[in-house]
Amino acid sequence: MISACVTNLGKHNEGELCCEYLKLPATKGDVQDLLMYIGVDGVIYEEFFITDYETDIVGLYDCLGEYESIDELNYLASLLSDMKSWELEKFEAVIKYGEHTSSAKDLINLAQNLDCYYYITGIEDEEDLGRYYIEDLDALEIPRHLEKYFDYAAYGRDVALETDGIFVEGGYVEDNRDTFVEFYGGRHDMPDEYKIFAYPDPPEKLPIKAQIEMFGKMVSTLSPADRAVPVHADR
Repeated sequence: MISACVTNLGKHNEGELCCEYLKLPATKGDVQDLLMYIGVDGVIYEEFFITDYETDIVGLYDCLGEYESIDELNYLASLLSDMKSWELEKFEAVIKYGEHTSSAKDLINLAQNLDCYYYITGIEDEEDLGRYYIEDLDALEIPRHLEKYFDYAAYGRDVALETDGIFVEGGYVEDNRDTFVEFYGGRHDMPDEYKIFAYPDPPEKLPIKAQIEMFGKMVSTLSPADRAVPVHADR
């Protein structure tokens, strides 16, 4: 659903790019492995930011920032992964509407308030919209002998102005004026299963085998000059 390119901020400021993509939803172990790989240990390097996103949700990329919470991104990705295809299609359309889209926190609430919007598929223009309201919703009764003279496009323009909706690829979106409920106000509202952020365990707390593997990973990131073992004359 979402992949975030997590980057070591301290190394970045030193002129070194240490980053890796985290595929979400993820686990605590996935996060710890990634942070270890990019050198964010919670001691020497604690800060990170997100330099890129990959997602198949149209419009989502532009709504996410550099300093989003990994836990909130995981919560959002989990909500989206549980949606049916028609719900994802509606979510993409509602994103284009532009409300509640400025952060992962906003998007979490938006994902849980899709019933506050109407998404009418198959509507391409004002004429389609006018016909839909008249023929499908019976918003206006037109005598049969006058139907061919009626300006459906003009009526559709009036509907669009009144409903404050927008045309998007695949249909028409409007706010149905239901109450938007902020289910998520912050990390205290997040179910525990979505809280996955954790710094890597200190080496001394790891089993011997894990310590050896960690040392191997550290050595593999060094340059050949740094790996060189000093000869007797250099000691």
